[in-house]
Amino acid sequence: MEILPGIVAKDLCVVVGDTIIFSDVHIGLEEALNKQGILIPRFQFNELVVRIKKILDDAHPFRVVIAGDLKHEFGTISKQEWRHTLQFLDLLQLYAHEIVLIRGNHDTILGPLAEKKGLMIVDHYDLHGVSIFHGNSLPKNINGDVIIIGHEHPAITLRDGPRSELVKCFLVGQYKKKKIIVLPSFNLVTEGSDVIQEKRLGPFLSGNLGDFIVYVVSDQIYKFGKLKRLMT
Repeated sequence: MEILPGIVAKDLCVVVGDTIIFSDVHIGLEEALNKQGILIPRFQFNELVVRIKKILDDAHPFRVVIAGDLKHEFGTISKQEWRHTLQFLDLLQLYAHEIVLIRGNHDTILGPLAEKKGLMIVDHYDLHGVSIFHGNSLPKNINGDVIIIGHEHPAITLRDGPRSELVKCFLVGQYKKKKIIVLPSFNLVTEGSDVIQEKRLGPFLSGNLGDFIVYVVSDQIYKFGKLKRLMT
């Protein structure tokens, strides 16, 4: 589904020309949760591979941009992170000629993994009038007319009588005089943060989000209209 002119939402990614953009994979989250005593099956990586391969097979991208937080642990690289992150990058390099890693707040020691695959880590990336950031801090300059960020892990709660379900979503709105797209997380362990009920994580969404358009990710992308309609 086209969510802005020339920008198509495809599953948990957006496609701009020959480039796929996604964010917040958080490889290693299951291991981190297990260390905290939260026991969950370690299913994410296999499901992640299946899901991203389907997108790559369909899109045939020249370039893949990961908008931050490829891995999860802040101050270390766990064995699971090391193994799975390298496997994930290997997979991407089979499909794309260029891999761009944008630094996220969880990527403090991503360097050794990037170097092993011959990749560089950047603070932002500009592409066809689009400026891509992680979203945890405000940049000094924004060159594009459209901003794409991750970091927020946007989701909304859908209710049907007594039943409720938290689902991932894209948000599309305005940041000052520019359009902004907030990507859902590509982490499959959690759905994310309810943008109506929970505190926002970064500075880009500090204002009223009522006029932002919600695109829910399910078996396909569904346009739900303005967020304020869901707040009532």
